[in-house]
Amino acid sequence: MKISGETTLSLRKLALLGAVEQPVKLSALQFAEMINSSGQTAARRLQELEREGFVHRRITADGQWIVLTKTGIVQLKEECYEYQEIFFSASSVELEFVGRVITGLGEGKYYTTLEGYKRQFEGKLGFTPFPGTLNLRLDAQGIAARGILDVRKGIKLEGFESKRAKRTFGGGKCFPCKIACNRAEGVKSAVIIPHRTHYPEDVLEIISPIFLRCELKLNDGDEVRAKVVT
Repeated sequence: MKISGETTLSLRKLALLGAVEQPVKLSALQFAEMINSSGQTAARRLQELEREGFVHRRITADGQWIVLTKTGIVQLKEECYEYQEIFFSASSVELEFVGRVITGLGEGKYYTTLEGYKRQFEGKLGFTPFPGTLNLRLDAQGIAARGILDVRKGIKLEGFESKRAKRTFGGGKCFPCKIACNRAEGVKSAVIIPHRTHYPEDVLEIISPIFLRCELKLNDGDEVRAKVVT
């Protein structure tokens, strides 16, 4: 389904606010500033998005809450893939990341052991990850390459709801890779790109079936190369 440029712009702005993963509180005036329009036009645009099934709106005494529907997300993805065809038309792209090992926030150990993610890693990557991630601080070239991964399709990781934890966990994507340092070559791993992360754009998270820090005798500051073919 072909949609207007105004609709695409509106969906993109809402997605940037985080409305892909969860409802966001947004007034018509705030939205007007984002799309450079009047408040009346912005209010009408939100109503049209709801009527066309691209967003859900909930009006409460506290304000207006908006979240993209599956239909709205699909529309954004289709646009993303079109841009991908324009700028990255090759069937595959080989990227090399060079980074320095850093100590992470410790969240990787928790998330990689969650059954909802663990099953997907096993089924889609062919290995059970060691609890935790190896975190690399990228150089300028690596940050640019990281931006390419953001628009490549990758292997999709579905979000899920955990009744035990009484919360939902966001999705993301991953890319098989091989990492190397001066102590080993071609270690099987995968780069993880979560939809939601606390890390800045210059940090790359890597999972592997082995404890990379231990097996490769890595310390903070050591240089590691990761090669990804998307």
